[in-house]
Amino acid sequence: MIPARKVMYEVSQSLRQYLYHFDRLRDIPRVYSELTRFTGAVPYDDPQGRETLWLTVMYPPEVIAELRPRLIRIYSELKIGRNAVEHEHLLVDRVDFGDFGNSKPFRIRVTNLFNDNSDYFYVKQADASRIYGLELEHILSPNRINYMVKGNTLIEEHIAGVPGDVFLRDYLPDPKLNKVRIAKEFTKFTERSFIRLLGDMRSVNYVVDITPDFEEVQYRVRPIDFDQQSYEGNGNIYLAFRFNSNRPVTRLAFNVLNRKSIDQYVNEEHAQMARRAKVESTRLRALLGIMRREQIAPLEHVHRLALELDRMHGTTDFRDCKSMGELTAEHISLMLGV
Repeated sequence: MIPARKVMYEVSQSLRQYLYHFDRLRDIPRVYSELTRFTGAVPYDDPQGRETLWLTVMYPPEVIAELRPRLIRIYSELKIGRNAVEHEHLLVDRVDFGDFGNSKPFRIRVTNLFNDNSDYFYVKQADASRIYGLELEHILSPNRINYMVKGNTLIEEHIAGVPGDVFLRDYLPDPKLNKVRIAKEFTKFTERSFIRLLGDMRSVNYVVDITPDFEEVQYRVRPIDFDQQSYEGNGNIYLAFRFNSNRPVTRLAFNVLNRKSIDQYVNEEHAQMARRAKVESTRLRALLGIMRREQIAPLEHVHRLALELDRMHGTTDFRDCKSMGELTAEHISLMLGV
């Protein structure tokens, strides 16, 4: 459904000022370019021995000796903040590279030598589309997002959960699965993504957070890929249920939920997002104000999406929009009434 890798857009001075104001711009090492100096790679298999899209990369001794303390400093800054000190008991023991998507990410594993507990963070190329996606997720979703930017380096905290494709393959067929709850959550996730125009929510681009409750199990679907924020002109790109990889959960939702239940959950999501938008109104207006003025997609994508949104909603509200930022702001206003 997505014809080609999207264009990456530089982070403008206006967006950098916004990031500075909201403490996203940090004085951290710019390490993305240095991480590309690996000299070897082997495929990374998951703990069950299945192939993944990641490669575990190796570096010459002198390169990794330079990188390790800088990566630990970044991790400490991400987790603790500006008063972070270096921790000698933390070790960078693996670096994985993903030669996929637009950001070509590096995944860094940090292990605590006292207890062997491991954590992860990601180093990516800073792209304006992705940053707008991260900010809109932080403002409008029930999830908090932790990330930092310096120059062309973007640092993101690991979002924990079962990868969507793994969940649909291994968990969805389980007879003990609470089908109604996962159907409800996927319905709300689909609506959330559409309202803020986050595209490409194929099963590999989200995770499912599973939380045992006092009687049942709660599910939350969380996006992990924000590259397609307000970029494509095809309106179906913003509807998660349109993707073939999501068909099993889409069929499940239509099987276990009637129309009134679906409408209820959609209305719930609208109300919850509207409350968040009002609470964060100053921040949201500032972000959308910058987004309106910037080019984050080809003009032909803007024109096509304007026509598609007018068709979907039966309006003419979008036809005069000149940028993806204007379309996004108009869509959020129309859907949430804010």
